[in-house]
Amino acid sequence: MKRAAGFTLLEVLAALVLLALLLLGVYSGVRSATHTVQAGTVKIEQLDEVRSAQQFLRRELAQALAQPMSRDDSGNNIYFIGSGSEMRFVAPLPGYLGKMGPQLIRIKLIPGDKGERLEATLAVLPPDGSAPKPLGDPQVLVDGISGGGFSYRGVNQQGQPTDWQSDWKDSNSMPNVVTIKLALENGREWPLLSAPLRVNAAAAQGPGNLLRGLRGPGVGP
Repeated sequence: MKRAAGFTLLEVLAALVLLALLLLGVYSGVRSATHTVQAGTVKIEQLDEVRSAQQFLRRELAQALAQPMSRDDSGNNIYFIGSGSEMRFVAPLPGYLGKMGPQLIRIKLIPGDKGERLEATLAVLPPDGSAPKPLGDPQVLVDGISGGGFSYRGVNQQGQPTDWQSDWKDSNSMPNVVTIKLALENGREWPLLSAPLRVNAAAAQGPGNLLRGLRGPGVGP
């Protein structure tokens, strides 16, 4: 009788080694693809964060109102407060919320665990002149900021653009253009944002049109 043919132990071991190498290659490919997808998702989220922050800032600055937020020690109206790391101004509430009164917006760079973060704080300015009422907690627009700040530009009495300045000293008027220039960590980019204000508080102090905004150039310092 003939003996049944079969695999030797060496052949079985060789087949197992080949199978293990094949599975290792498949696993490496799946892992590499997963990492690529995750990295792409993170990049898209970062781009969306910057895009959303810029859209919010541009929209609110464009809607800035020539309405005083408070008065100084001399009784003069304060329309706009701006420094290299903070600015405050008044803008309308969206939609049906407008009947509650305009909102006081504060945009500020605040130190955090990952560099600085850009925060927006909103508060309602009641029509009766009472103290502003906060609208929820501060919202983080973008974090991981390694440098940068705000700068402002107005016009002089002759209607000529002034130099860029990191502090807006004339609080009873409003700047013509606000520029926000930031440096982000982890290789992210912040496109230079130059947002013109459509309304100038100086127009509200005379017989002219309240909407006589002076549009400035869209080029930063």
